[in-house]
Amino acid sequence: MDYLNYGKEKPSALSTIGVRSYKKPFPHLILENFYDENELELIWEELKFYTKPNKLLGVKDYDGAVGYTNAQAIPLDSVYLNYEEEKINFRSLSNILTVSRKIFTNEILKIYNEIDHCCNVVMRTNRDVTKVRYYHDGEYYKPHVDAMFHTLIFSYFHKEPKSFSGGELYFPYYNYEFPCHNNTIIIFPAWVEHGVREVEIKNSDYYDGLGRYAITSFLKTEV
Repeated sequence: MDYLNYGKEKPSALSTIGVRSYKKPFPHLILENFYDENELELIWEELKFYTKPNKLLGVKDYDGAVGYTNAQAIPLDSVYLNYEEEKINFRSLSNILTVSRKIFTNEILKIYNEIDHCCNVVMRTNRDVTKVRYYHDGEYYKPHVDAMFHTLIFSYFHKEPKSFSGGELYFPYYNYEFPCHNNTIIIFPAWVEHGVREVEIKNSDYYDGLGRYAITSFLKTEV
């Protein structure tokens, strides 16, 4: 099922961004060309840094879902935030954590909030964590839900021209797929089951960085 069959484009002050809201098959928001060239340059600087030996972590080391995925990742908040005293943090040192605040500081979450009453909780978000995950040849994520959170924001990046096949975000219960094109974002409720189809790349070393990058923001409301 192609996502373009659903919804309609929403007017936005962010005139250079494609903003599409959807009620079916579940509430979600799609953003195309979200980051400009300067922002993308900053993001790629950091992605390239992580795509080096001994930077990305195995599933059990980043507290991932063992048995569901074989893709490596890095939880950025664990690197740049002192959880023992949250007033001490170094988030500004991360290009990704800095640039991605754009999602939270404009009308995007308000548009998502208006899709359906179940999206209203997004406006009460007071905690978010961010993880960078890289998918190379043979890597995947089996269908699952992220029950600890209420909203997920997935941002996708890959080098141009695209060098891999697969890697689609899919929602098996709804027979629905999102192609995860470069510089696109999807926002949806965390209770929606989702997975990542296996990535296939031929004649590419892991550290070439020709695979599929996902920057995920997990949103929650803490009392």
